[in-house]
Amino acid sequence: MAFQKAVKGTVLIGGGAIATVFGLSQFSQYRNKHGAFVNVQAAEAVTVPIKNTFPTREEQILALQTTSEFDVLVIGGGATGCGCALDAVTRGLKTALLERDDFSSGTSSRSTKLIHGGVRYLQKAIMKLDFEQYRMVKEALQERANLLEIAPHLSAPLPIMLPVYKWWQLPYYWVGIKLYDLVAGSQCLKSSYVLSKSRALELFPMLRKDKLVGAIVYYDGQHNDARMNLAIALTAARYGAATANYTEVLRLLKMTDPGNGKERVCGAHCRDVLTGQEFDVKAKCVINATGPFTDSVRKMDDQEVPNICQPSAGVHIVMPGYYSPDNMGLLDPATSDGRVIFFLPWEKMTIAGTTDSPTDVTSHPIPTEEDINFILNEVRNYLSVDVEVRRGDVLAAWSGIRPLVTDPNSKDTQSISRNHVVTVSDSGLVTIAGGKWTTYRAMAQDTIDAAIQAHDLNAGSSKTIGLQLQGAEDWSPTLYIRLVQDYGLESEVAQHLASTYGDKAFEVAKIAQVTGKRWPIVGKRLVSEFPYIEAEVIYGVKEYARTAVDMISRRTRLAFLNVQAAEEALPRIVDIMGKELNWSEQKKKEELEAAKKFLYYEMGYKVKSDQLTDSSEITLVPSDIERYKKRFHMFDKDKKGFITILDVQRVLESISVQIDEKTLHDILNEVDLNKNGQVELIEFLQLMSAIQKGHVSGSRLAVLMKTAEENLGQRVVIPVDRSGGGL
Repeated sequence: MAFQKAVKGTVLIGGGAIATVFGLSQFSQYRNKHGAFVNVQAAEAVTVPIKNTFPTREEQILALQTTSEFDVLVIGGGATGCGCALDAVTRGLKTALLERDDFSSGTSSRSTKLIHGGVRYLQKAIMKLDFEQYRMVKEALQERANLLEIAPHLSAPLPIMLPVYKWWQLPYYWVGIKLYDLVAGSQCLKSSYVLSKSRALELFPMLRKDKLVGAIVYYDGQHNDARMNLAIALTAARYGAATANYTEVLRLLKMTDPGNGKERVCGAHCRDVLTGQEFDVKAKCVINATGPFTDSVRKMDDQEVPNICQPSAGVHIVMPGYYSPDNMGLLDPATSDGRVIFFLPWEKMTIAGTTDSPTDVTSHPIPTEEDINFILNEVRNYLSVDVEVRRGDVLAAWSGIRPLVTDPNSKDTQSISRNHVVTVSDSGLVTIAGGKWTTYRAMAQDTIDAAIQAHDLNAGSSKTIGLQLQGAEDWSPTLYIRLVQDYGLESEVAQHLASTYGDKAFEVAKIAQVTGKRWPIVGKRLVSEFPYIEAEVIYGVKEYARTAVDMISRRTRLAFLNVQAAEEALPRIVDIMGKELNWSEQKKKEELEAAKKFLYYEMGYKVKSDQLTDSSEITLVPSDIERYKKRFHMFDKDKKGFITILDVQRVLESISVQIDEKTLHDILNEVDLNKNGQVELIEFLQLMSAIQKGHVSGSRLAVLMKTAEENLGQRVVIPVDRSGGGL
């Protein structure tokens, strides 16, 4: 009854606010109606032919070296840079793109994975009567609809629950979310709705029950960000853009304009990072789309130019999938320090974030223990006391740098713009900065419009609205069934391939190896608990992957889902890539070490492993210490004070269990803190203490020793696969 009254009150309170914003929304829609009508079929107006396949990287490098002059040269292979290349090439402009690392290697692969308008920005727009913020949300919601349409295999609508714990908040949040629907207009994914307490707990059983009043559910989009970025790059390449990763701009080229005597940017001197070869790329217009590195390229043009980028670090963590329902996210609208935290299902795991703190610009941002614990504490506030949120369940963590900018054209140059900013320098360098993932296409359109105007390029209007990306053309929700039926792939693997490659999944299936089993017929997994298969490594090389890091983080997403699984897959990945790219044994060793370093620092392996160190405090009670000593000495028969692989093998043989030596080595190595090939008693006690405190979970050695102790004398199956827990 109380819930029904609250809902009625919500409707009455919200009516006036909705009516107010409705007029604003209608005015904006009226202004944009004609333009939207003209552009709705923009993709159909593309006259540039699209190739069935994209060129090899070697062919792309050759095109960069031999083309006398491009119309547009884009620096930066993130979402915005690739979007600029696609927008330019589909207008008929001769286009080149240079990326010094891999496509999406920076911020574009380290997002919250949401395609959204920004609920909090709409709140600020209304509270401060800020039309610019409102316009940004409106634009983002339009772009959200377009992105879901042009890459349906990589994106999908996601319901997000906003739990309410105070009665007065129900009308407040309901009005805000309804306004969000209203601003989206005809492009609203699904209408938001209010849930009773019981219904909210039914849909999100992990939710904290105490004082829960009800919940509001609204819809936004979710995507595979790195694969989406890659799809944009590959689509641009198929339309004829000369796109090259691992090609670094060393300096900008300039010439004197004969008309006015001024210096003009006319290209870039660059270096192929993989071969060391240097060459010039000439262009009528150069576009700076380098995200957090915006100012470094601007200073190549003019050393005296003031910085406009104010970088902010956002940390995310990944936890096992059982922390959230399969198809329902959670929004914490007001954290302890006023930030917003999302808690979302993603790739059958749970992603939580983000933080927001000032940082230095770096190519290798590192997540901190402080940020990880902040997110965990906020998650604990919203989950049931029955759910123990353990530090050891953090499977991966990463930091991304948001390129927030101040508008140099604004009177208040200290004010941070949440929208994107396009500037043209005196020498003609076009810079696009700021914005968000969702609006990459609109940002690219504005950038190319500015480039055409500033450099008098011969091109028409943008044609990227509705332009399908790589893999979208013949994709359907049931495509995976054909993969199962035609090739004999596991259903989980087939679904993964269909949602990653779209209609190009058949190309991956064709090169999948025969397993030698009755089922599946083809498709050898890289690691047992994830649907990634070896054929994806071969195909990833075709997609311009050139390092092991490319493969574990952006062609597959293993590094973002579970750093231990990624490390386990690395040797096989390096072997396959070595064959495809003719790597020497030394090169393979270097790639393996570089990838491990990436996992250790950038994907949270270091902060995970720091939970169990040789200085970890042992907080076990005496009875527990004696119990664990007894278990340890069951393996250490000789009272050496340590156990080795031979000790573990001897015990397992006595109970007729066989585990291969490599697996045993990996299991012991997880606990061997001083890396001397053996596990000392003190290390084992530190492990058990860390497990008790929740700092470590899923230790295979702990499970193996406990199971062996309980079943000594009888034949048992001892699990050695990783659990859902972290290190």
